[in-house]
Amino acid sequence: MRPVPFRTEEEVTAALPPTVAHLGAGGLIAYPTETVYGLGSRPRAAEVQALARLKGRRPDKPFLLLVADRDMAEEQGLAFSEAASALARAFWPGPLTLVLPGGGGRLPDALRGPEGGIAVRWTSHRGMARLVRALGEPVTSTSANLPGAPPAPGAEAIARDFAPALEVGTLLVLDGGVLGNSPPSTVVDCTQPMPRLVREGALTLAELRRAAGRLAP
Repeated sequence: MRPVPFRTEEEVTAALPPTVAHLGAGGLIAYPTETVYGLGSRPRAAEVQALARLKGRRPDKPFLLLVADRDMAEEQGLAFSEAASALARAFWPGPLTLVLPGGGGRLPDALRGPEGGIAVRWTSHRGMARLVRALGEPVTSTSANLPGAPPAPGAEAIARDFAPALEVGTLLVLDGGVLGNSPPSTVVDCTQPMPRLVREGALTLAELRRAAGRLAP
């Protein structure tokens, strides 16, 4: 199965029905984002396990969720504190991942981190936002790379690295072109009253503080 073009609005429109069908059948996808290429699935326990096997990822390293808007995150039972709301207003959609409490009974425990939260980001990649909206539920996300290797820069590299999954039809690759050497998203844990910076990435701590003031980490 060759990568599916996913750059122009027309290509995205054409790719949506087969990609939604593939995900609906329990398949996995590789896709471009505003930062790096990701691997993902629907947020179902069996599909998250299949994604972990594909990635070769330890079960104690949960995946994040991509949503099409804040409402989608709240529909999954995720709760926004005052700090999370301020950060989301300032930087969503964009390269900010918030670790939020909630989601019990709606999302698999495999997505929950050691502090009890689930990581979520409203993607600013227009094609992926359209796909998540068309699917009607979040898409899981982890960088598209083999263990110990840097994220693949484009669809051809992903197709090479994960060739067995493509050959059997488990993995569908969306070709959004070659992405630049972008830093990953910044991650802030908002499971406690005081937010905590987990990873400084595309957004710096100074930018968070300028935008959210006392509510920033």
